[in-house]
Amino acid sequence: MQNDYAKQLFASKEYFERSTRVLQEADSGFAPQPGTWTVAQQVAHTAHTLDWFVEGVSRPEGFDLDFAKIGELIHGVTSLTEARKWLDKAFARAIEFVKTSAPEKLAAPLPPGPVMGGQPMSDIVWAMIEHTAHHRGALTVYSRLLGRTPIMPYME
Repeated sequence: MQNDYAKQLFASKEYFERSTRVLQEADSGFAPQPGTWTVAQQVAHTAHTLDWFVEGVSRPEGFDLDFAKIGELIHGVTSLTEARKWLDKAFARAIEFVKTSAPEKLAAPLPPGPVMGGQPMSDIVWAMIEHTAHHRGALTVYSRLLGRTPIMPYME
């Protein structure tokens, strides 16, 4: 089970990387409209959310719901290169988490609350994948607005 989850997360990482490969460091500050996240911030938010899910199910206090603080963190990211490094590390941490968690732990229900309360802990894997796909799609739109054509995510 854990290896299946790890494979799915790894595939999600591959799809994200392929889809966003056309973006360059010079694109870091591009945002389609004032007040929207930049390219670098989209990638950083994706990385942060992977960490957020793993931390949220690992900490006794649960998920950090201080979204203003999280927003400040994301708004401080200005480099696509640095955001990509964060994303690589976040995927590695998420993959390690599922590979090293006992099946009983992954099957245990999350505590009641606003974030997936009562669902099996393993459902965070699907939430991470879906969230990553959402931002992968947004970044393909950013790429097209920059005049680039993103490659197909599912194969080279």
